[in-house]
Amino acid sequence: MTDGDAAGYPDSRLPLPLSGRVAVVTGVSRRAGIGYAIARRLASMGASLFLHHHVPHDREQPWGADPAGTQAVVDGVAQALTDPRAMLAHRGLDLADPDAPEQLIAAARAELGHLDILICNHARSGGDGALGDLDAAMLDAHWAVDTRSTILLTQAFAAQHDGRPGGRVVFLTSGQDLGPMRGEVAYAAAKGALSSITRTLADHLADQAITLNTVNPGPVDTGYAAPQDLEAVQHRFPARRWGEPDDPARLIAWLTTDDAAWITGQIINTEGGFRRHD
Repeated sequence: MTDGDAAGYPDSRLPLPLSGRVAVVTGVSRRAGIGYAIARRLASMGASLFLHHHVPHDREQPWGADPAGTQAVVDGVAQALTDPRAMLAHRGLDLADPDAPEQLIAAARAELGHLDILICNHARSGGDGALGDLDAAMLDAHWAVDTRSTILLTQAFAAQHDGRPGGRVVFLTSGQDLGPMRGEVAYAAAKGALSSITRTLADHLADQAITLNTVNPGPVDTGYAAPQDLEAVQHRFPARRWGEPDDPARLIAWLTTDDAAWITGQIINTEGGFRRHD
């Protein structure tokens, strides 16, 4: 018997290390997105899933919503479920609404029971600018979605967690601490706040046996970059390619397993060696 077995933890070497656990993943609106890759990874590891999406946001962006619609996204995650006992549910909510985070956690709890894992993958895109182009509405809009809703989701998640093993929270931030993002001041400020609050929230959640870590996925090709931008930037990666959604998804999925039980309060960059300067 290993120490992990003696402590009551599932053996992470088993084929389904997340069997019996329930994960909430936000921002699962497009099959090209990181949220979709994360959800499929967790499903393949045995977890039950509650997916959040907000399709109107994607429709307003240059890349648009998933061409096949929300049901195709949900069906793709369902196909990855490996535990016959695992369940899947989803709900659309605008997390800019101050009440939406608590509503989302309550809905997930009502559908699937106790929640073990929270992945805050959602983010606001667009409506941003460089210094000199900003106004209060831009800054407030990014704060509401990228920062405020993430903290409120974490608070609601923690309120329902009973301290059992396997409690995990993962934030997604950006590379704002590694280099300038001159045209995205509102986004960089909001995501930077998540990096700054990581250790404080992790310390608080540790008393409930919940870990919290923040992942910067680096530049990932989710369909937002124009072909010329993809070509211009790919030489900055040693592998000569952009990140793919499953690249950060592998790390995030691992952080939810018992192998990562001793890791908390960390900001982890997974950028494939991305060089910000030629």
